[in-house]
Amino acid sequence: MAAAPAPAPATAPAAPSAAGKGFRVGDLTLNFGGFIKTDAKISNYGDGAPGAGDTLQDFYLPGSIPVGGRSEGTDTDFSARQTRFWLTADGNVSGHKVGARLEMDFQALPGTGDQRTTNPSTPALRRAFVTIDNWLVGQEWTTFVNLNTMPETADYVGPVEGSLIVRQPQVRYTRGPFAIAVENPETTVTPFRGGARIVADDNLMPDIVARYLVTRPWGEFQVSGLVRQLTYEDVPLNIDSSVMGWGLSATGKFKVGEQDDVRFVLTGGEGIGRYVGLNLSNDAVLDASGKLEAIGVIGGYAAYRHVWAPGWRSSLIAAHQSIDNPTSLTGLGVTKSATSVRGNLIYTPLAGLDVGAELMFGERKLENNLSGDMTRLILFAKYGF
Repeated sequence: MAAAPAPAPATAPAAPSAAGKGFRVGDLTLNFGGFIKTDAKISNYGDGAPGAGDTLQDFYLPGSIPVGGRSEGTDTDFSARQTRFWLTADGNVSGHKVGARLEMDFQALPGTGDQRTTNPSTPALRRAFVTIDNWLVGQEWTTFVNLNTMPETADYVGPVEGSLIVRQPQVRYTRGPFAIAVENPETTVTPFRGGARIVADDNLMPDIVARYLVTRPWGEFQVSGLVRQLTYEDVPLNIDSSVMGWGLSATGKFKVGEQDDVRFVLTGGEGIGRYVGLNLSNDAVLDASGKLEAIGVIGGYAAYRHVWAPGWRSSLIAAHQSIDNPTSLTGLGVTKSATSVRGNLIYTPLAGLDVGAELMFGERKLENNLSGDMTRLILFAKYGF
């Protein structure tokens, strides 16, 4: 999933470009831009089709792959909901470097669109933050992630199993290659012996995240760590439990020749399910006495990007996540692992315009040995402004 363009430096001229349009307002340079993207998705589900309006129809979500059913043929869906726009402000105010970013798209939760007639979609907040010198306050990608290692994909989220796809409110301090942040806490829980996900919303302590980035001519490498408190309270059931969670992640992007590169992410820990793979695994599970036990998870992906000729490029990507479920507590109906592979071909015929195709295969396995898979071809056109 390609990252959005970074805000222009405070000293940059307010010149129009493919990445945005700029103009001065007082001490600030305002820039706005975005892209319009239309997708055609042709999907085959090997073990049953997702329900109407399921998020899996919009983008790859391994936790929604049906299992244990029968193939219902091939579906085709068109969408322009990935369309995105952003507004930034940068400048020097009273001797302080100040910036801000507001970013939205239309890839909201299921049920906000309607394919029967006018296909409306609700705008969804992606990023909204202010920076003052070394400080950032607001909603931004978690400090745990390295956006530069995200591969270019036609799908909205790409290799989900190994991706750290979390944007949330936070307070972050950055100095050179080091950053530390306190971020919004949230705990997702599996009931004893399985059942619908519980979103606890009972945390007192924020998640604490730190990272260190090394950048060299050959590429970059980042290590990041996360410590968090998992909490769940239910007064009627007399449940009040907390347990610690932790995670480590290593990410890299290495040059291969003049234009190619290899990108990777490897993340592991306990109680970090909502950070890895769009919450494919919950953070913790309840035991028979109402106590929380953190769930272990490890996930990652590797991607190779090759430039064929000016304007032509491809990425080949493989991703996997394994979950260490305590099955005596979770039951056997929970996800054990998920894997995907994909390859694409993207062409830029003129500045700002990308067209391409991507073929992917994904599989989800449960602890009871049931599995499901899906194959999807995505054709897209995107114009950035």
